[in-house]
Amino acid sequence: MKKTRINQLLKGAFVVLLATVLMGFVASCSKDDDDTPNVNGAGKSHKVVFKAIASAGANIDGAVYGIDSNATTASSLSGTTWSSPEVTSEKGAYNANVVVNAIGVDASSTLKVQIWVDGELKKEGTSSGQYLSASASYTF
Repeated sequence: MKKTRINQLLKGAFVVLLATVLMGFVASCSKDDDDTPNVNGAGKSHKVVFKAIASAGANIDGAVYGIDSNATTASSLSGTTWSSPEVTSEKGAYNANVVVNAIGVDASSTLKVQIWVDGELKKEGTSSGQYLSASASYTF
């Protein structure tokens, strides 16, 4: 039962991440091809780290994270904390996205996800309950 619920959460999280990425891609493609400088990302690359912190006793079991359409899935995770490897965005990248799933001890369990860009916390998302799925999206 729990594995089925987690698989459903991971699939749902992936769909949300994919939709967010596609919206960012469409928005970036809809710009005119004039000589206006790239406002999003200011035409430079960024160092991005994605993190998750769950309440005591919870277990983080999966994450989907990435920049623009470059998503990475991390499965078979465990513990109350998780951090992605540092990801370097391409110049002019549009957005960073993360979705993390966990199983809590009970309905009061919590999960927080964070997006760190160039060493600064830029965005957080939270979830509470026994079955946790937290997401965050940051536009450069």
